[in-house]
Amino acid sequence: MSKQKFYLTTAIMYASRKPHFGNTYEVILADAIARFQRQLGRDVYFLTGTDEHGQKIEGCAAEAGVTPKAYVDGVAGEIKDLWKCMNTTHSRFIRTTDEDHESAVKKIFSRFFKQGDIYKGCYEGWYCTPDESFFTDSQVVDGKCPDCGRPVVRAKEEAYFFKMSAYADKLMDYINEHPEFIEPDSRRKEMVNNFLKPGLQDLCVSRTSFRWGIEVDFDPKHVVYVWLDALSNYITAIGYDPDKSYEEQSEQFKYLWPADVHFIGKDILRFHTIYWPIFLMALGLPLPKKVFGHPWFIAGDDKMSKSRGNVIYSDKLAELISTDGVRYYALSEMPYANDGSITYENIFNRYNTDLANNLGNLVSRTHAMTVKYFGGVVPACGELTELDRELQKAAADAIAHFQENMLSYHVADACEDVFTFLRRANKYIDETMPWALAKDESQKERLGTVLYHLLECVRIAAVLLLPIMPESAEKIFARLGTNQTDYASIATFGGLQSGILLGEGGALFARLDEEAFKAQIEAQKAADEPAPQEVVEEPPHEAEINIDHFACVELRTAQILSAERIPKAKKLLKLKVDLGYETRQIVSGIAKFYTPEELVGKKVIIVANLAKATLCGVESQGMLLASGEEDVKVVFLDDSVKLGERVR
Repeated sequence: MSKQKFYLTTAIMYASRKPHFGNTYEVILADAIARFQRQLGRDVYFLTGTDEHGQKIEGCAAEAGVTPKAYVDGVAGEIKDLWKCMNTTHSRFIRTTDEDHESAVKKIFSRFFKQGDIYKGCYEGWYCTPDESFFTDSQVVDGKCPDCGRPVVRAKEEAYFFKMSAYADKLMDYINEHPEFIEPDSRRKEMVNNFLKPGLQDLCVSRTSFRWGIEVDFDPKHVVYVWLDALSNYITAIGYDPDKSYEEQSEQFKYLWPADVHFIGKDILRFHTIYWPIFLMALGLPLPKKVFGHPWFIAGDDKMSKSRGNVIYSDKLAELISTDGVRYYALSEMPYANDGSITYENIFNRYNTDLANNLGNLVSRTHAMTVKYFGGVVPACGELTELDRELQKAAADAIAHFQENMLSYHVADACEDVFTFLRRANKYIDETMPWALAKDESQKERLGTVLYHLLECVRIAAVLLLPIMPESAEKIFARLGTNQTDYASIATFGGLQSGILLGEGGALFARLDEEAFKAQIEAQKAADEPAPQEVVEEPPHEAEINIDHFACVELRTAQILSAERIPKAKKLLKLKVDLGYETRQIVSGIAKFYTPEELVGKKVIIVANLAKATLCGVESQGMLLASGEEDVKVVFLDDSVKLGERVR
């Protein structure tokens, strides 16, 4: 292990659904940095994977009619395929259902408890199921999650808590002493001002209201809170043993840890810059060198989401513009600190302008002229002119700026460095006019010098683009007939060997036709649309009633306080509902369609004057309003509805 190591990670993808383009950006970014660090001669370990536990996944699995493990197996496989499509070079794809991870997390939880960092209590507050996040009254905005904007539910359950406040001052001191720990700087200020300065509350680190999670060894009715589980992957993946001190860990772990950088989305920065460092402090481990919170991709003017109908998937986009086209767009369009934008119009324009016109034309023209004027043999470089020196300086500037920007994660700026250089090389063609030089035999040496400079510029650009567009860079090397592809070979201008024979030519990026491109997009959208619904025959109807009959049915609004299964009754759930003026118990035959945790906190309509009945030995005082027989759907109400209101 004589090389300098570089350990980088992405946030592990939540295995509830296929990631969209915005989610995929992170792994493309990490892969570009991993490839660049390898070019510099580093020993790179690149970790990515899937986060597979939690209430939301348990609910998704129930809705799909499969076990949670079967559900996450399917999604994890889909994510692996997507990462392969994006040509990523990760060292390990960890799943939080991996045996070594689950075993280590159990030990971490037990160690925290034995150390006195964890205590048992009761949680009562707001919970966002999609984000698996807890919030206080002051954090919730109009009954909605401050992170994702979706409704939160009131939750109360026995839980274990981590004493975050015991480490808050230590973390604040560390951040003040290491301003580079959280980047961009605006994110660091946000974490300090919004969370640390107001004071940290103890964190709920276990759940009892669902079962899909890692069981707490010494209290099996509890499962480990998904964020303690998920964050631990960064150390469990490289062999961390909670039963040993840092000095006693394996050679691999001590070699790789601390991580050089965690790449994560800005929406989960709080977990990685507050909870995670505190967990590491409690374990006596060094903190990661940097947490980089990247921005989001905005689809037009709005955050990308399936509910908004503006989702773009990277593998589908690759069918239109190639994997390298997707990688280049993602990396070139995302600013360092502000959100990036993705629209099909922007994709079309950047592909044609940068890839087809700028890069593609330069490669094709240079290759074709070398074949035409020198039989495809790289000519020798003769006496230099001022134009040649200017081009060489442009190459040196591009290399220096590119390296500086890649090291500081200004990747969009690094892409621009390369394409600014390519534009300069294209201008050099217009300035030197090789076709005119070719008409004068006395200018043969000058023509060779010009084409040598162009070929060397193409090679330098390919070396720089290798982390960004690896397949295209390799194609360029093949067309140049060179194996001089390492970063050291561009330290000085002139690394391309004269006298070698070029490889086959051809278009690197075919220019997109606007009408054909739009037609392909529409075809993809049509293929992704759900199949048309079957025509439903008119059902049989009950005898007509008049308004007086209807008025006898007392429908009222209520909120479900608790829900539980009834032993030996597969179809029934026992619900406790609040009508505002009283609470009641209702037995409902919806156990096949809803898990208890999906119902708690929901506002519903009940038949309040239904005669009492006993079902499977349990008394019921009303009925829930729902639709359907084969696929029952409970009628849920908006959170703003008052309890006990008469529905007319």
